[in-house]
Amino acid sequence: MTLLLALAVGAAGGVGAALRYLVDNAVPARIRARYPWGIVLVNLTGSFALGALTGAVPGMWLTIVGTGLLGGYTTFSTAAVDAARLLLDRRITAGVVGTLVTMIGCVALAALGYAVAS
Repeated sequence: MTLLLALAVGAAGGVGAALRYLVDNAVPARIRARYPWGIVLVNLTGSFALGALTGAVPGMWLTIVGTGLLGGYTTFSTAAVDAARLLLDRRITAGVVGTLVTMIGCVALAALGYAVAS
C-alpha cells in the first residue's frame, strides 16, 4: 500500500464516520423510538453498499470506498454496545431481536448488493 492510498483510505474513513454520526443522530429525532434504529440503519445500508461495491468496483477504489468510507460509516462495536445496554436495562427482547435483525439483515443486504452489482 502506498502512502497516498493510505491517506485516501484515512480521509474516506473520516467522511464515513461523520456520515455515521449524522445518520445515527437524525433517525431517533425523526421517529422518537427507544431503540437505537440509527445504528441499525447505518449498518444495513453500509452492508448493502459494500456488497454492491464488492461486486462492481475493482482494486484501489474498492479499498478507498469499501475499507475507508464504508469502514468508517458502519460500526459493529456501536451495535454491540447498544445491544449490551438493552440487555443490561433488562430489555431482553429488544436486545436479542435487534441484534438478530442487524446480523441477519446485514448479511442478507450485503449478498443482495453483491448480486445486484455482479
